[in-house]
Order: sequence, then structure tokens, then C-alpha cells
Amino acid sequence: MGHCCSKGTGEHNTKHRRKPQSTAAPAGVSTGTPVGVGNETPVVSFTGSPWQIRWPEGSGTPRRVFKWPFPPPSPAKPIMTAVRKRMEMKKVKVEGEGEGEVMLDKSFGFLRNFKGKYELGKEIGRGHFGHTCRALCKRGVLKNHSVAVKLIPKSKMTTAISIEDVRREVKLLKSLSEHQQMVQFYDAFEDDQYVYIVMELCEGGELLDRILSRGGRYNENDAKSIVIQMLSIASFTHLQGVVHRDLKPENFLFSTKDEDSSMKVIDFGLSDFVRPDQRLNDIVGSAYYVAPEVLHRSYNVEADMWSIGVITYILLCGSRPFFARTESGIFRSVVKTEPNLEGSPWPSVSPEAKDFVKRLLNKDHRKRMSASQALTHPWLRDKNPDVPLDILVYKLVKSYVRATPLRRAALKALSKALTEDELIYLSAQFNLLEPNDGCVSLENFKTALVKHSTAAMKESRVFDILDKMKPLSYTQMTFEEFSAAAISPHQLEALEGWENIANRAFQYFELEGNRVISVDALAQEMNVGESGHSILKDWIRDSDGKLNFLGYTKFLHGLSIRSSNTRQHQ
Repeated sequence: MGHCCSKGTGEHNTKHRRKPQSTAAPAGVSTGTPVGVGNETPVVSFTGSPWQIRWPEGSGTPRRVFKWPFPPPSPAKPIMTAVRKRMEMKKVKVEGEGEGEVMLDKSFGFLRNFKGKYELGKEIGRGHFGHTCRALCKRGVLKNHSVAVKLIPKSKMTTAISIEDVRREVKLLKSLSEHQQMVQFYDAFEDDQYVYIVMELCEGGELLDRILSRGGRYNENDAKSIVIQMLSIASFTHLQGVVHRDLKPENFLFSTKDEDSSMKVIDFGLSDFVRPDQRLNDIVGSAYYVAPEVLHRSYNVEADMWSIGVITYILLCGSRPFFARTESGIFRSVVKTEPNLEGSPWPSVSPEAKDFVKRLLNKDHRKRMSASQALTHPWLRDKNPDVPLDILVYKLVKSYVRATPLRRAALKALSKALTEDELIYLSAQFNLLEPNDGCVSLENFKTALVKHSTAAMKESRVFDILDKMKPLSYTQMTFEEFSAAAISPHQLEALEGWENIANRAFQYFELEGNRVISVDALAQEMNVGESGHSILKDWIRDSDGKLNFLGYTKFLHGLSIRSSNTRQHQ
């Protein structure tokens, strides 16, 4: 299964929070070595170019510490606070001895009878921080069944952070294990030398190996099946308030060697709990698959969707969308260049598939599709995939019920101009809330969350979002109002038909929502200071004092002082 193992030690890779050790690597580093698969990896092209060239041995993407390739962002207070805390955790005053290493408590409270219950077999994968073995269960429910055991040496847990990472990985595996496409967690043990994580044994190999065995790419129909499974996994973890942060072909395993085998996601060593409105700042992941906002130290679950976009690109054309010979070069490519969707073989790829990739590889995370939205995209619609509840809906509805009357009117006008494709997603989400007499209230949102609740959702405090949706306690939403509340103008702007949608929406806004407004009032509506007043003035018609078309579209998207100053200098 390859949970803590990796295929080779490729150079283009990133890691997460820990400082690099001379002999240690992070807990849960996935090596991509498939269980029961010992074949050599064929040479294949994984470059940013559609033309096939030889790729060095070891096409996996193991992780290591990022080297920042361009000026870092300003030292925001939360980041600096976190850095200081971690530095303090590494050194303490040891009584009678001055400065010294922290006396770490490496006791996890796990069971200590591993060797009495399991018989370890051969090693099936090795990583920098541990290794994975096949094992046979000697007693209990799994008696005579083979499992995968990830062994993490306590000797390599050299910081409080590394210990907490192992603890969190076990907690994540245990709480998410119920999903059919999550690798099943069975138990955790420890002794004085190791932590043992017992999991389901997947013997079908990695997605990476299957891509290589097909000559480097999938046909569109087969690629759809793979993508749907990845999206199903992502929608489940994101609803639970968990961001994986290292989705790549090496971390998707097939249960069996059968061609139609189901796929499982592994390696939660870099994963973390995240609240719906929280922004993470740790730079983590694998260089080829890392999202731009991760490099900018401000991200949420949308970073996983970027990684799925990169994998989809590889599935369809056999090349990586962002490539360079150095790590810093990869990062620059991720931040500054657009993926090549013009050269071979893209002319033979369907327009729907190309649009799907574009909407996942959008550098603006606000314009990226969520996992549930992606499952309703026209490219996947012929597969009729199940559409899960989307945590994004909760975030958007929360903002809507707390918005000003003018903003709600602008969104209502926009919802009336939506295309049929967008309404399919909204209708699916509305039905998942199980409306009563065609309406939903706060109780519907709460019941839907509880229905999908796991221990992870409680740990990530997803339910806190319901407190900010309390205005719904006193009202009910029809589908029409829900559509206005659950749409994102930023995502709609990424559509090719955005101009037509915006024009139609403005016509509705003129009829029902537009009103006389002063520059001061508009600035207050948009939370913009005086430096933005000169721009806002251009958004109001001289003839009647109402918003013009430019003002309407800008009002939908919002404006910051920084963006105002930027536009003034263009």
C-alpha cells in the first residue's frame, strides 16, 4: 500500500512544517511504492511540453523543505507568532543546566500489544521517516487477514511538532476512515521504539504506475472515472474540514489489480484540520502539485482542487503543466505561467475537458471550482456522479444572510441570469438540504451537516459556521433566494459566457435593485477607505446617481484599498 514509503528521492519536492533533519523526514511521507508491485518504472515524459522527452529515473515526487524562490510575504502577525511558538518548543531552560533540548514525551497512549496481535512480514515501502510492512493478523476480527503497517521510529521524533504530526495523522485516519474511498484505519499501537499504524492493504498499485503503464496518459473516458473518484474523496474531506495538502498520483492507490478497481487516498502526514473561514500559512506539499496560494502562505481547501487539476492535466496529456529543472523554477512557473492547452495532444481533447482543467488550474483560488461543483461539470455529466453536500454553500450563504440589502439585491439579479449548467449544481445542493414545502431554514442546514458529521468535523469546528448563519433562524429560503445566496461572482467570472451573464443580470438589477447611492455610501457598503473614492465615483452614473454596469460588476466582486491603488497606477 505504500503509506509511509516513496518511490525514489526525486529533487523537485516540498515538505511541511518541520525543520530538515540530517537523517529524519516528516511523519507520514508517502513514497508512492505500491503494495505487492515490484516492477521497474518505465521512462516517460512528465514535462511542461507536449513533446515527449526522457525523464530521469524516479518519477515520484517525494517531499522536502521549500526553498523560497522569491521575496517572502510581509511578516504577518499570526505567522510570526507561530514561528516564535515553535522556536520556544524546541528549547527550554532545563533546571540546573541552562539551554537544552526539550524532554519530549513520546507516549501516545496507544495499545502496546502489537507483536502479540500481528506478525510483521516483508517491507513493501520505505520513506525518510519510516517504512511500511505487510503484516498478518493473528487474532481478532481480522484474524488471518493481511494488513499494511506503517512503522514510525520514535527516535526520529525529535521535536514536539513531529510528535503532534503523528498524533494528528492517527486522529485523521481514524475519523475519516468510514468513507469507502479512504484507506481504512484499523488500529494504532506503540512500544518504546515505534508507533505502528495498522491500515487496509491496497495491492493494486499507485495511480502513477497505471498512468505510466498506459504510456503516460489516459483516454478521456477512463480519465473521467479516475477524476470522479478523486473529487468524491476531496468533497468528503473538505466537508469534514480537512485539507489533504499532498494530493498526487503516488498518494492514490487501487484496492486490487483489477482494471476497474476502486481507488483509495493515503498519506495524511501533511493533512490538517481547517475551519471554513480559516487561512493556513504552512508551505507544504509536493512542488509539481502545489497551488499558488500555498506559496503565498494563505490557503484553504481550494489548494487540493488545484492539485486535482494538475493530476487531471497529466491524465489527459501525459505531461506536467508546470515544469522546470529546479525547485525554484517550478514555483515560478506555478505562480506566473499558464498551462499549455494548445499543443499536442490538446487539439484532440474535448472542449469540455479543457474547460474542466482551466477551471481547476485558475490561479485565483476564488474562481476555482469546489469538488462538488466539479462533479456537476458538463465533462463529467455523462457519468452521472453523485453530488455531495458542499461546504462552500455554507460559506456563501453565511455571507449572504449577513450582507447589506443592496448586495443581496445585486446577487438576486445575478441568480436570475444563471445558465442551466450552474442551476444543476445549485438544485442538487438545495435538494441535499431536504427542503420543507420548497423552503430551507437554518434547521435544514444543521440537519444536513449532522447527517455527514464525523469526529473530524467536530475537530475542525465546522459547526461554528452555523452560529454565523443565525439570521436564517427567523426566515426561510426558497430555491430562488438560495440560488442568489449560494453563487460566487468570482467563480462565474471564470466562465467563458461571463459577459452575457453579467449583462443580463444588470438588466434585472436595473428593474428591481438599483438605487441612488452616494460615493460615501458605496464606500461604506464595500468597506473601502477614502483612497478608493476616486475609483468608486466612476461606478455611479451622473444622470441618476445609480450604479452603472461597471459599478454593478465591481460591486459584486468587492474592492480593496490595495486593488484600488493598483488600478490607479495602471
